[in-house]
Order: sequence, then structure tokens, then C-alpha cells
Amino acid sequence: MRHGKKIKSLKRNSAERKALLTNLAKSLIAHKRIKTTLAKAKVLRSFIEPIITKSKVDSMHNRRQVFASFQDKKPVKTLFNEIAFKIADRPGGYTRTIRLNTRLGDGAQMALIELVDYNDHLFSAKKQTNSPADTQTPSE
Repeated sequence: MRHGKKIKSLKRNSAERKALLTNLAKSLIAHKRIKTTLAKAKVLRSFIEPIITKSKVDSMHNRRQVFASFQDKKPVKTLFNEIAFKIADRPGGYTRTIRLNTRLGDGAQMALIELVDYNDHLFSAKKQTNSPADTQTPSE
């Protein structure tokens, strides 16, 4: 029974699950969006959100805590130098999960997980449409 267990096991032992989540988080930071299964995306969201919150305050202690999660300098540098500035005023909810079709091989539900502030080209068609208020000229 899984009474009181907060994290989904993803049918892996703890070492494999930690390695999987670390690699998914590194890929998410590097590419700003990744395509994975829905179950992995939901678990990744709970793994990456506290790490991104720590990156909002640039201190040596926070950098060391984030480095302990990744064991790699490159995603830590990217997180503190680029991503932290974009999410500085956001109180939470740094990731977005978009459900996709099922995978052909095994029928697994797929999802696209992305950082919220890096979605410029997804919604660019909405932003470029002019509203009637923008096209009218003020009359004198």
C-alpha cells in the first residue's frame, strides 16, 4: 500500500528515480521545454519548482543547494544567470504542462512541459492580432 507516500515511484527504485528527475530537470533548463510522458512531467514539476524558487535569491548557499540537486555547473549557471531574471516577480508556477496525444508504441499519454516565461513563439499569433482600439486614430 502507498499510505503517506508523497512522490510517485514511476516504477523505479530511489536511485534510478533521482537520476531520471535530475536528467529531466537538466534538459528542461537547457532547452526550456521537453516532451515526456504525463506521469514524468507531473513528478518533474514537483521536483523543479523548489529548485527554481531557490534560484531567485542569488547566494552561495542557494547555489550550493541547487548544485547538490544537479551535480553539474552548467544548469546551475543557466538557472541563476538567465532564468532567475525572467521569473523574479513570479510568485510560483514556473512550469506549464500541456497534454499531447498518446505515444504510438505503447499508448502512453505524452506531455510537453515548459518554463512559462519562455513561450514567446507559441502565443505570438495571439499577440500580433490587432484589436479595433489599436487601429483607430484619435479624432481632433
